[in-house]
Amino acid sequence: MQHQELTHKIIGAAYKVYNQLGFGFLEKVYQNAMQIELRKKSLKVEAEKPLTVYYDNQIVGDYYIDLFIEDEIVTELKSVQNLIPQHEVQLVNYLHGIRKDIGLLINFGPTGVDVKRKIRKPLKTGIESIPFLI
Repeated sequence: MQHQELTHKIIGAAYKVYNQLGFGFLEKVYQNAMQIELRKKSLKVEAEKPLTVYYDNQIVGDYYIDLFIEDEIVTELKSVQNLIPQHEVQLVNYLHGIRKDIGLLINFGPTGVDVKRKIRKPLKTGIESIPFLI
């Protein structure tokens, strides 16, 4: 399945969850509901999956992903008033640290679902770019 089709299914599941639950629950509630919806779509989903973080090609620790879907998509869930740039920087840093290419930041906010899609892009030199947003 292509990344675009997969992320479309994930985002659709988030809207379905939001339409039923609305705003105001802890992230864990949304995480559990998302697992149900994603499995209904026959997607492989793992919650709180530990992935190894690398620095200079050496293991420096583990990071626990809110949802890891189809062994490809890192999905971070929030339930806050507004997403802030630091949430996006955090997701990009995770993508670089665990060497995954596609991430979704999904906020179940007071006015609806807010989704940010992030892609890890290596520089043309083959050295990974620095994941900073300015």
